[in-house]
Amino acid sequence: MRKPLILVTGATGKTGAATIGQLLTQGYPVRALARCADERSERLKQAGIEVMVGSLEDEMDLRKAMAGVQRAYYCPPLQPGTLRRATLFAAVALESSMEVVVVMSQWLADASHPAIHAREKWLSEKVFQWTRGLGVVTINPGFFADNYLLALEPIAHFGLMAMPLGDGLNAPPSNEDIARVIVGALVNPAPHIGKTYRPTGPKLLTPEEIAVIIGKALGRKVKYQNAPIKLFLKVAKSLGIDDFVLEELYWFLLDYQRNSFGVGAPTSAVLEVGGVEAEAFEMTAQRYVANSVFRNRTIGSTFTAIHNLVAGLLTPAPNPESIAKRLKLPSLNHPSLAADSPFWFDSHAMDSATSPSESLPQVQIRRIGVK
Repeated sequence: MRKPLILVTGATGKTGAATIGQLLTQGYPVRALARCADERSERLKQAGIEVMVGSLEDEMDLRKAMAGVQRAYYCPPLQPGTLRRATLFAAVALESSMEVVVVMSQWLADASHPAIHAREKWLSEKVFQWTRGLGVVTINPGFFADNYLLALEPIAHFGLMAMPLGDGLNAPPSNEDIARVIVGALVNPAPHIGKTYRPTGPKLLTPEEIAVIIGKALGRKVKYQNAPIKLFLKVAKSLGIDDFVLEELYWFLLDYQRNSFGVGAPTSAVLEVGGVEAEAFEMTAQRYVANSVFRNRTIGSTFTAIHNLVAGLLTPAPNPESIAKRLKLPSLNHPSLAADSPFWFDSHAMDSATSPSESLPQVQIRRIGVK
């Protein structure tokens, strides 16, 4: 029996690339929709994948991408226009008689969140739910494991994981485990249609524990330092992070400090849908370090790390409020972080995606102050 053709959007991104790899391993034909032609899309072509360069904003691109497709993974970028793209994708998918769409949402999605991306992800979920006749599975991950590992350069060279995480907890999921849940829903959609799943790692970790684990992978002592968000955003801006992402990240980090990512975790979603136990953060860190150019410190790499640190310190601090005004992002009269929203908290504390596994320790929910 011929396996259905599966469309993967965001094909060169974190979860898109991992999803494609796992689908190919299981023998599924894949069509990849990439935003631009680059080295990453070329690698997909060389792997025998049908690659289409197109936009989630363009109806004709979406119609071409969905032609002959039965199932799709929809992963929008962290850019303005989230709701617009989701609405167009849902409309074209319905007209194309799509069997199922696995939708990437986010853990903080809420109608009252100060981050417009979180609000529009919440609205996007509603759009897909309201599109009758279209099978939908929602993936609702929290703070990804590789978000910490993006800072391997300063961690490796200075032995310091300086991030504005406060005392917040997280059970960080790897990109591969998130993809396992996505693939599980795409390969066998019937039991999952209409459900929301939150992939997590197997254990809640403090920032201090995360730093120690990364240090063990690097073979050196690493200490966590709670950094001011303003300083963190300065460094991020110096690395070329887009202003919109900086503005949204500000709010996400405030929620991290309030322990929003510790709520309702860990879950059994990776095992239940992906069919394997969730990967421990130790395994993720070891894999990243093994593939990183920063695992071995040299005079040249240390000089580069110092240069990048100084450049970050000298960069003017981005102002989230000014960015929001310049980008004309709509504001709310009554915004609320997820951790401070009774509606979000009540729906997420014990009922995220799958309920926490009975075999996993239940977490005492706590709300903590901003550091």
